[in-house]
Amino acid sequence: MVATATQALEITITRGNETALPIAIAPFPGSAIVANDFRLSGEFAPLPEEQMISKPTHIDNVNFTDWRMLEVPTLLTGRVINIGGKPKLEIQLINVYQQKLLMKPYRFSLGDGGDKKIRQTAHAVSDLVYKKLTGVRGVFSTHIAYISVKNRGDGDRIYTLELADADGENAQVMLTSSAPLLSPSWSPDGRKLAYVSFENRRSEVWIQGVYTGERTKIASFEGKNSAPAWSPDGGKLALSLSRDGNSEIYTLDIGSSTLKRITKNRAVDTEPVWSASGDRIVFLSDRSGRPQIYQIGKEGGRAQRLTYKGHYNTSPDLSADGRYLVMLGGDSGNYRIAVQDLNSGVVRILSDNRQDESPSFAPNDRLIVYATQNDGEGVLEVTSVDGGGVQQLSLEGKDVREPSWSPFLR
Repeated sequence: MVATATQALEITITRGNETALPIAIAPFPGSAIVANDFRLSGEFAPLPEEQMISKPTHIDNVNFTDWRMLEVPTLLTGRVINIGGKPKLEIQLINVYQQKLLMKPYRFSLGDGGDKKIRQTAHAVSDLVYKKLTGVRGVFSTHIAYISVKNRGDGDRIYTLELADADGENAQVMLTSSAPLLSPSWSPDGRKLAYVSFENRRSEVWIQGVYTGERTKIASFEGKNSAPAWSPDGGKLALSLSRDGNSEIYTLDIGSSTLKRITKNRAVDTEPVWSASGDRIVFLSDRSGRPQIYQIGKEGGRAQRLTYKGHYNTSPDLSADGRYLVMLGGDSGNYRIAVQDLNSGVVRILSDNRQDESPSFAPNDRLIVYATQNDGEGVLEVTSVDGGGVQQLSLEGKDVREPSWSPFLR
């Protein structure tokens, strides 16, 4: 990563989840980050610190009578202990009603004890505790890539490709450009990003190392080069290219540069996304007369329409388990985030804004990040797949757009 962004994203709850489960996170280094993570999940409602009767650091100093009065069934405590001259954070997850540990005490190295290490450790704590309580892997140690735009004051704009932690903090600048940047897409191992750049006054697809910063131009064909999407094995990119006239879906072998055309239709075909199995590609097409979402085999063939509800469905993304399709649905001038169960066909509207765009699944399929507008400013919001709650990740002074949630980071 190249540089630290000068401003950090902050979480603002715009719609809460009335069914969120209470949890208490007693103070310890990084506990505020852990509480923020659980709030972000939409499934838990952390008890405000000022409402805590006491602030225990270990099960031995928990007054269970007092804590039961708060009707909070689960308590997370933490304390710093010194082992061999090295500080470690020891956490305990406690069932308040049964007065027992829900798992064995767990210790995390605090390294040099700096803010960066404490932040990393706090996210690791959140992942561990979330998995214990839900049975689902936490996404708090993952990242979100996005594009931000800032007006320079002379009519020109500065575009930056940035990464932030899943809670929106710790923003890092990957690339700064005076030309538009679009469509960031993560490699399956989380070590590279593909994106579109107009730095050479035309659309081109680039790949950049997240940790090295090394850049490689991968697609610069005649016409439009857009909408890169990595295959699950990391060996190919699906792209939308207009090299043969209108926009079609192609696959590009990254190692051999072999290009294969997948769709063959007079309509505009774009915004490809791979299924987790890698055997099919979901994409946007207006071949029905209106923008709708289709799927096709990885080798091509006959396309199958997936969306029928609504006059306008774009920006597809698939859940890792292949069950859900998230998209931007439009009717009567409103563009909102919707999710479709591909087994039942049931469609659920998740957002209540008018100008949403670019939804992206978290790698555990529980959360979705998307871009929207708030008082004329581009912001990111996160919602649960069941629409239970919405948190806003706002970046003051910048227009934030096109988020892409990373895979689990090894």
